[in-house]
Amino acid sequence: MFTGIIQSLGRVAAMQARGGDLRLTIDASDLAARIGTQRLAVGESVAVNGVCLTVIDPEAGCFSADVSRETLSLTTLADLAVDAPVNLEAALRAGDPLGGHLMSGHVDGVATVLSVSSDARSWRVQVQVPEPLARFLAPKGSIGLDGVSLTVNAVDGASFGVNLIPHTVAVTTFGRLQAGSRLNVEVDQLARYLERLLALRC
Repeated sequence: MFTGIIQSLGRVAAMQARGGDLRLTIDASDLAARIGTQRLAVGESVAVNGVCLTVIDPEAGCFSADVSRETLSLTTLADLAVDAPVNLEAALRAGDPLGGHLMSGHVDGVATVLSVSSDARSWRVQVQVPEPLARFLAPKGSIGLDGVSLTVNAVDGASFGVNLIPHTVAVTTFGRLQAGSRLNVEVDQLARYLERLLALRC
């Protein structure tokens, strides 16, 4: 589990195709310095741009993770390039503060940024999700974009708006956002389970 509060920016150190899937190596030296190398040990979970990955080969502030074809097809990880920045968050542990909202790191699809505009010192960002995900959007509800916990401002069909404060822009990859940017989206878990329960009743 994760909270959507980004702990560090990492960097893609290497990408290696392996039999149709991908081995991704992330330079997480800043994250390791913040949380300790034991939380980047083999078997630990780390959210990379909102995607839960399992550490398989930690070494000197870096870690590698295998990315399946399923994950590559549902996320933006295949779009990454060497030296690209990534949002990082280590798995939530008992007693850790829950500053955002509970997230699983299981991405539901890829959203597209429609527009970015300034609003005083903040940014207003309009985002389009795949049509099947529209039913999970609610004004003032929670949404995860590239691993960042955000509050939905308003909803218009399959598009919605969020507000990014200067701190969020500074400590995440969102400083690069522009129209056409692709983002991993994870809908609110409560909405996901409620939709399933209602479907079973029909």
